[in-house]
Amino acid sequence: MYYMAKKLIYIVEDEMHIQELIRFNLEENGYEVDCFESGEAMLDVVGRKRPDLFVLDIMLPGIDGFEICRRIKENYELKKIPIIMLTAKNDELDRVLGLELGADDYISKPFSVREFIARVKVVFRRQADTAENTSKTINVGKISIDFERREVYKDGQIIEMTFKEYELLKLLIINKGKVLSREMLLEKVWGYDFFGETRTVDVHIRYLRQKIEDDNNNPAYIETVRGIGYRFSDKEDQE
Repeated sequence: MYYMAKKLIYIVEDEMHIQELIRFNLEENGYEVDCFESGEAMLDVVGRKRPDLFVLDIMLPGIDGFEICRRIKENYELKKIPIIMLTAKNDELDRVLGLELGADDYISKPFSVREFIARVKVVFRRQADTAENTSKTINVGKISIDFERREVYKDGQIIEMTFKEYELLKLLIINKGKVLSREMLLEKVWGYDFFGETRTVDVHIRYLRQKIEDDNNNPAYIETVRGIGYRFSDKEDQE
């Protein structure tokens, strides 16, 4: 009989009751879980055994969650592994900073266990959907997306992207020419109700533009449709 390997999730959380709550519920949902009380302890292990997802508390002894996130995204072997930030803070600046560092999601304490599990499932479901349903390349202007490899190129050079940046660009380019609202992008890319957090989309769009546009002040690909959202076009093809 064939058994599918369980997804491995690393939890970095120094509050033991929260750590055990998360562990219990993830294991009940079929995941393998390793817990760490500090970033240093996790980083000592990750080089030998890589997870499928990181869940990082921000307020930690020693290095904080932001620094752990930064180190993960700077590591070639780890940077494509998604990250969920978990914190007691509910400040917009903290959320934006986590996203700018490459985090894929952000959950504030206290949180619903059901919501937390749902967000974890969204991360893995979207990875599976991409692997199963996309096996081609789309070329638009200087930009090329290889869906099978989950890689983006500009002028033949690979562009490094976070999980959410890739998913956002993929959705925009597949719907080239269509105006997609911020709310629709949140629903499709984040996969759950993110009401009131449309700035999340704006942050990711800003970083996408920095990576694929020649001139951020006059974008050739990702256009802003005032009061609605964004549209992927290719002005170069129109010239």
